[in-house]
Amino acid sequence: MSAAEAGGVFHRARGRTLDAFPAEKENEWKGAFYFILGADPQFGLMKAWSTGDCDNGGDEWEQEIRLTEQAIQAINRLNPKPKFFVLCGDLIHAMPGKPWRTEQTEDLKRVLRTVDRAIPLVLVSGNHDIGNAPSAETVEEFCQTWGDDYFSFWVGGVLFLVLNSQFYQNPSKCPSLKQAQDQWLDEQLSIARQRHCQHAIVFQHIPLFLESIDEDDDDYFNLSKPARKKLADKFIHAGVKVVFSGHYHRNAGGTYQNLDMVVSSAIGCQLGRDPHGLRVVVVTAEKIVHRYYSLDELSEKGVEDDLMDLIKKK
Repeated sequence: MSAAEAGGVFHRARGRTLDAFPAEKENEWKGAFYFILGADPQFGLMKAWSTGDCDNGGDEWEQEIRLTEQAIQAINRLNPKPKFFVLCGDLIHAMPGKPWRTEQTEDLKRVLRTVDRAIPLVLVSGNHDIGNAPSAETVEEFCQTWGDDYFSFWVGGVLFLVLNSQFYQNPSKCPSLKQAQDQWLDEQLSIARQRHCQHAIVFQHIPLFLESIDEDDDDYFNLSKPARKKLADKFIHAGVKVVFSGHYHRNAGGTYQNLDMVVSSAIGCQLGRDPHGLRVVVVTAEKIVHRYYSLDELSEKGVEDDLMDLIKKK
């Protein structure tokens, strides 16, 4: 099956929006709901990390296939169904131009096709998907394979913004693409301010920060101080409540003024002590509540009653 044929499964973003959620039907608050957030399935990293060759290793990814299948099976069993399932980047490990990229991509597509068709997929670009220094060509490859690299969509009166965070990390090979996203983002944030949406939520692969807005530059796991501060201030001015990211392969996060930065650990390779897992995010009229579950926990027990009770409240 080609990427185009798979579009019905992936609900791929086109025209800077997601056709699974028509804006004219979704731009008003309809009551509490929840979605599932995952990050970094990154087919190939577990083998590469174990051998110490993250640049050229990764010639096996059976562990990641099993973990992603377990994640999807757990999601498909949830009742009521989540509004969507978002993957916050690093879908595969092989960088553009590296061995195994095509094979990893095809295997991930095959696994993702098993997501219940009633649960749209939201796919975020990560550095391994488009390169640490993306080019017009690598961004286009991602768009052709998985859909737009940045876009927005509405669900029940909540505005979701999906960003290409690599443009804020290293846009040296594609400055015009960064400029285009910046202009688009300003327009979207203006809509958030003017329309007084119930909430505005951002998804991006690289976190603004891991714990504090004032932490040192990591040069890899967080954005530089100038970039993070500029973005965070824009988000706060527009009323964005929370930014969800992956990339760190550990759970982390913090708060800057009234903006929450939530860093969610991986479905795939763990670099800390967290279990392979997913994050359940409940959106109510007043707040956004989230909890990280191990894949085993979510598979065996589902979402806990206290979270489900938030959805049932009118």
